[in-house]
Amino acid sequence: MNAHRTDGCSVDLLGEQITTLLADPATTHGLARTLRAAAKEIELSRYHRASQKAFPSGLVAAAPKKVQVGGGAHRLDGFFNIDAVPPADLLWDVREGIPLQDDSVDVLFSEHFLEHIDYPVSAKQYAREAQRVLAPGGRLITGVPDAAFVLGQYPAGPEQAEEMISRWYGKRDCRKDINTYLDLINYVFRDQDDDPTYNPHYWAYDFEKLSQLFTEAGFSAVEPWDFDPDLANPKRQWASVYVVATK
Repeated sequence: MNAHRTDGCSVDLLGEQITTLLADPATTHGLARTLRAAAKEIELSRYHRASQKAFPSGLVAAAPKKVQVGGGAHRLDGFFNIDAVPPADLLWDVREGIPLQDDSVDVLFSEHFLEHIDYPVSAKQYAREAQRVLAPGGRLITGVPDAAFVLGQYPAGPEQAEEMISRWYGKRDCRKDINTYLDLINYVFRDQDDDPTYNPHYWAYDFEKLSQLFTEAGFSAVEPWDFDPDLANPKRQWASVYVVATK
């Protein structure tokens, strides 16, 4: 039993306990929010542990030249898709590293992913790992919500935010809680909506911050990236900033 517990049984038991607590009407609001966040992490851990069993060295045998990280349902043809949840070619939590060989990847792409991992630990770890797995001259293409654009509209009345709300939050039920432009800024930069479908935003980025992050990780150059709808999701272009960092 003890040997099995080190193989994830204790985490699964914790998941069962969380489910029980969430069903208890006496569980307070703050505790319930924390438990739901923990339940999400347990689900990610299950996928990650399953892949670790298949690749105990932490590196996969494949050596893909084009890789997408965190693309969700927006899969890219010709790319090896890595994500923490299905669908993906490899289920892997890249906060624990990128499971690819050194100097092996030509293009590593992500959009609207980086803001969903914690800064500085996971974001800087991801940047270093991306630099490691890219071949000399390889490119890291990254897109995120553009903090400069969002802050550049402030101060503004809610009527001036309608396009942003409809584009980014049109399918969600949080519209009633966006009462001022500052509410919208908070949603963009630190989205904490208690919704099982969406993940929080942990950090805001603009071109300067992306440039600093990737330069610190060892990239030789960071430049604006000319949006390519054949690669990036056209729905993501508006109010986003994209950069290409070259190893």
